[in-house]
Amino acid sequence: MTALRTDGRGPEDLRAIRFDLGYNRYAEGSVLISFGETVVLCNASVEESVPPFMRGEGRGWVTAEYAMLPRATQSRSPREVNRGRPGGRTLEIQRLIGRSLRAIVDLNALGERSIVVDCDVLQADGGTRTASITGACLALRCALDTLLDKQLLKSDPMKEWVAAVSVGIVGDNALLDLDYSEDSSASVDMNFVVTESGRFVEIQGTAEEEPFSEDQFEILKKIALGGCATLVQLQKLALEKR
Repeated sequence: MTALRTDGRGPEDLRAIRFDLGYNRYAEGSVLISFGETVVLCNASVEESVPPFMRGEGRGWVTAEYAMLPRATQSRSPREVNRGRPGGRTLEIQRLIGRSLRAIVDLNALGERSIVVDCDVLQADGGTRTASITGACLALRCALDTLLDKQLLKSDPMKEWVAAVSVGIVGDNALLDLDYSEDSSASVDMNFVVTESGRFVEIQGTAEEEPFSEDQFEILKKIALGGCATLVQLQKLALEKR
């Protein structure tokens, strides 16, 4: 089936993607990214230190933190800081973002410094982790450019770009970039994190009722690869236009 979705998209269409670079005047790299109605602020901060377990190695570190603002969803959720610690979902997502960024960075070329990317969800309508990874990569690129402009790096540590997108099966349709209404009714829901060269950092997939077949997986993989390739093109275009 190829019926149009509620927002008029075709099955293999991304939502409207927007990158606003330099959104925060203080961060070395800052991007406000919108995947349709999902909006995430990604700030990359450079710190002239590394975690204790890396000191003296001459290598750098890239990590991330993730949070959802209390009114990012239809009803207010308490700040996790008031609960004493981040929830399991938050920890899982921020570790995913960190892994995705480290996969494309030569930590030796970074020197003994860290880049921390904070991803704060301002508004959620599905795909907050994939939007965070895609925006975090661009924020990281901007922070590295700041270091290169200041001649604090001998070479560019970023080996390639990375982007992420969700796919799923809703009814009989394989769909790209699910919004919340689609995600909540999907029989199969997957997230793909893919580098510019088409290599996989992570694949997350779940069947809600019936297990999915290898053929269904191949269809979802194909449209995810196409979506991530388009996102990388949009990342580069946004950087050129800044």
